[in-house]
Amino acid sequence: MPHSASPLAIAQRFRGFLPVVVDVETGGFDAERDALLEIAAVVVGIDEEGRLRPGEPVACHVAPFPGAHIDPRALAFTGIDPFHPFRDAKTEREALRYVLAPVRQAVKDNGCTKAILVGHNAPFDLAFLRAAVARTGCKRNPFHSFSTLDTVSLSALALGQTVLARASQLAHLGWDHREAHSAIYDATKTAELFCTIVNRWDALVPDKPWLGHKTPASQE
Repeated sequence: MPHSASPLAIAQRFRGFLPVVVDVETGGFDAERDALLEIAAVVVGIDEEGRLRPGEPVACHVAPFPGAHIDPRALAFTGIDPFHPFRDAKTEREALRYVLAPVRQAVKDNGCTKAILVGHNAPFDLAFLRAAVARTGCKRNPFHSFSTLDTVSLSALALGQTVLARASQLAHLGWDHREAHSAIYDATKTAELFCTIVNRWDALVPDKPWLGHKTPASQE
């Protein structure tokens, strides 16, 4: 949605930041040392009624960078075969170009200052993204360098759960265990969960401080 003076512009909802859900699948927990194996991003938009809506995901498999460490336990958990001949993996540089280009365009189209990473355990995803950016010398990372929006915290508050699968089920969004632990599926479900929680909150709040609304004194 292009930027406009409309009170429904998403740039007004998150202080000029555009929420973009990111999920990564990796060869371990060390962002500097372990391989980035999959990355997916979902730009969050807003409809005419002011409700958040997930966009279409963009995702790709990523070839391990030279010298990357891969923990076999991580592969057993995700089911990823990094060296499968039909995996069609991109190099980290190619993967970042592929995923970040539409994010940069969305930031521009929505009149936002930066993207803000939304994730389930968001600091983990941001750490791997930043490490890949540093390795490849990417000069146009659209994401805020340290701020995130974490659906773990939001789910704990709204649903009493911190596990993505359980939170999704409680939010009546469904969950397919066969598809889980792929970046595109987890990013899509995280985006649905994020939008659901924010939309429910927004429906409960009579004042909309992000739009400059204030309840008249006579109604307080």
